[in-house]
Amino acid sequence: MAKTFSTPLDSDKIRASLAAGIIGREIIIYNTTASTNDIAAEYARGGEKNNGLVIFSEYQTAGKGRRGNRWHSEAGQSILCSILLTDFSESAELLTLTAAVAVAETIGKYGKNEAKIKWPNDIVLGEKKVAGILLESIGANSYVLGIGINCHQKKRDFPEELRKIATSIDIESPGSCDRISLAKRLLTTVEQWLDIAKNDSEKVLNRWRQLSTLLGRRITVEFNSRQFRGNCTGIDPVRGLIPQLERGGV
Repeated sequence: MAKTFSTPLDSDKIRASLAAGIIGREIIIYNTTASTNDIAAEYARGGEKNNGLVIFSEYQTAGKGRRGNRWHSEAGQSILCSILLTDFSESAELLTLTAAVAVAETIGKYGKNEAKIKWPNDIVLGEKKVAGILLESIGANSYVLGIGINCHQKKRDFPEELRKIATSIDIESPGSCDRISLAKRLLTTVEQWLDIAKNDSEKVLNRWRQLSTLLGRRITVEFNSRQFRGNCTGIDPVRGLIPQLERGGV
């Protein structure tokens, strides 16, 4: 059963002082839903008029992670949202990188740790996951961008198998996260980086490289049931990570 929460998100407060752009021009907040991505996808039927719609939920009964994993969060502990994009004509791969940059910059720095990007779409603080991104294509140039950011969780709130690899903003900082301010900053930053992606994709790639936890590090890549080891030397928006392999070749 979902726990109660004391500081609910407020669409008017989130929308206040947002730039007059596309992202967040309409915001819908649910107390409980199965998945914000599923709801946003339903609104895609409305076409261009729903471009930039943002769905927040305080609690998800079937929150989605990568590879069918579930996103763990009790009510009011996280930012759980989905952004509907119906006119992004660039590649899905570029959109994923853009979203990762935007979320990492939104979270910023807490204590000695700056939010970084762990391939392909996890955001980490101090090498522990603090946020995740799930992009779903729902038609030509149309996507649902799902974002989850851990805010108020304590270590005990994570399942035991996640406690060594997951964290939250509150764990990493001396105070308590203001989710409304964080939500506002998130929508503003996503808007800014989407505009950059449409006009200067190389700037997105350069910023992704700066925030990556993998560039210059030794990695193991699994492909066609085989493992390849080497050093990560770059990123391609379509092909992904570029490793220089031990056995030679790229």
